[in-house]
Amino acid sequence: MDMQLTHRLALVSGSTAGIGHAIAEALAAEGARVIVNGRTQAAVDAAIAAIQDHTGRQALGFAGDLSRADVAEALVRQYPGIEILVNNLGIFEPKPFEEIPDADWLRFFDVNVLSGVRLARLCLPAMKAANWGRIIFISSESAVQIPAEMIHYGMTKTAQLASSMRWRSRRARALPSSRRNSLRRCGPRR
Repeated sequence: MDMQLTHRLALVSGSTAGIGHAIAEALAAEGARVIVNGRTQAAVDAAIAAIQDHTGRQALGFAGDLSRADVAEALVRQYPGIEILVNNLGIFEPKPFEEIPDADWLRFFDVNVLSGVRLARLCLPAMKAANWGRIIFISSESAVQIPAEMIHYGMTKTAQLASSMRWRSRRARALPSSRRNSLRRCGPRR
C-alpha cells in the first residue's frame, strides 16, 4: 500500500517496543523518516536497528522522557518540521483504587495525557505552516470501559479521548488537508 508518506518526518513517542515500535516500523516501511523515541539511548538504538533490519530503511532517534516539557521542547528543536505525530507514550499499572496515591494520579496524567497534548502544541505550528500534518493519539478501550484495577489509567485514557475529540474539530480548521480521525483505541484489554 502506498500511503504517500515518502520523506515525511514522523515522530512516534514511546516507540522502542510494543504498539509504538510496530507503528514506527510501518511508517518507515511506507517511506517516512521516523523518529524513534524511548527513555534510554540503548533502547532507541536497538529499535532503530530492528526497523532497519525489517524495512531496509534508516530511522532517526531521540532518547528522552517526553513527559517532561524541557525534553519535548528539545526534541522539536532537534527535529523541526515534524509532519506526523503519533502520541503513543503511556504507562499503566494494575493497583487497587484505595492504594493509588495522589502522586500516581498526577504521574499518569502527565505521561498519558499531558505529554501528547504538549507535543501536539509544539508540532502544530510547523504543520500549519506546511498546510499538512497528522496528529494521532493512541488510546485504549479503557477510555470507555475503565478497568476496576486500573482506574487511574482509565481516567487518563478518558481524558485523552475527550481532548482528541475536541482536537479533531479544531484540527479540521487548522489543517484543511488533514481530515482524518485522530484517536485510535488499543492497548491493555481484559
